[in-house]
Amino acid sequence: MTISSRITQDFGMSAARNDLLSEVLTLIRLRGELVYTAFLGEPWGLQFQPGAAHFHFVKAGTAWVTPTGGKPTRVSEGDLVLLPLGKGHVLTDVLGSPVEKIEAIAAEHFDREKLILRHGGDSNTTQIIGGFFSFEGSPLPVVMSALPPIIHIPCGDAGTPAWLEAVSHFLVSEAQQADPGSSLMISRLIDLIVIRTLRSWAATETNRVGWLGGLSEEGIGRVLNAMHADPFCHWTVRAFAKIAGMSRSIFAERFTRAVGEPPLRYLSQWRLTLAADLLRSSRLKVTEVAYKTGYTSDAAFSRAFKAHFGYAPSEAKKRQAAL
Repeated sequence: MTISSRITQDFGMSAARNDLLSEVLTLIRLRGELVYTAFLGEPWGLQFQPGAAHFHFVKAGTAWVTPTGGKPTRVSEGDLVLLPLGKGHVLTDVLGSPVEKIEAIAAEHFDREKLILRHGGDSNTTQIIGGFFSFEGSPLPVVMSALPPIIHIPCGDAGTPAWLEAVSHFLVSEAQQADPGSSLMISRLIDLIVIRTLRSWAATETNRVGWLGGLSEEGIGRVLNAMHADPFCHWTVRAFAKIAGMSRSIFAERFTRAVGEPPLRYLSQWRLTLAADLLRSSRLKVTEVAYKTGYTSDAAFSRAFKAHFGYAPSEAKKRQAAL
């Protein structure tokens, strides 16, 4: 028995504590890529093209954030916004300001040594700490469909949370000092911001959908945790209803309303999500993955996989390499 095993056994702790949010975030594998500080004087407007996901922490001043196809959100000093879907967005001083593509601005106004962007006029400067990140395990429709285009964590009456002040401080420090290990530190700190933001949002948002929506109901949350803990078990709706402490019909109705999918369809989609991750991250063949995920034949697995993702399982690894 290892030292860690003895410790967890002695203290009655489970090393594999079932935590659905952690499990999902582990599967999509966050990767922080870049952090910078922007000093933006009125008037200014920046357009971010689709691609990487972003976060913006307003250190001073105000701004408007408008995700592509979405509604604008006003942010003030101490606020944090997360744009997890990578569909592009616009950042401006006021609504209606002319915008320029960030790539064009960066070519002329971005200090690559200090990771500082200066743009706009000389008055009412807004200071923003921004960052890029990606989900190495995506595209995972079951996971990403639960996330909104923009997550806004306002400062609140008590001011900026201590964790955010500390992490943003260390981010800027690591970004501006190219010490050994700085790249890894920056990536991990971005990961921390994203995970903490998602956790804060999941704890307070009332209009959640997908697997996050199901966590808001105790009984449905127990079923989701059980489902994710053993996704390849031969589950039935009756077994899920027993875990939830409901009748079969009431459980099926509540699960569908909370999660947006009937329980067995959601389970099937989650199994395919795990299969896609296995195909991308391991050397297993399609036949082996089909067997591991509960399918009795390659043909049945391939049909289900293609219907869900839009491409054959044999293409999964190629698509991952192209990301």
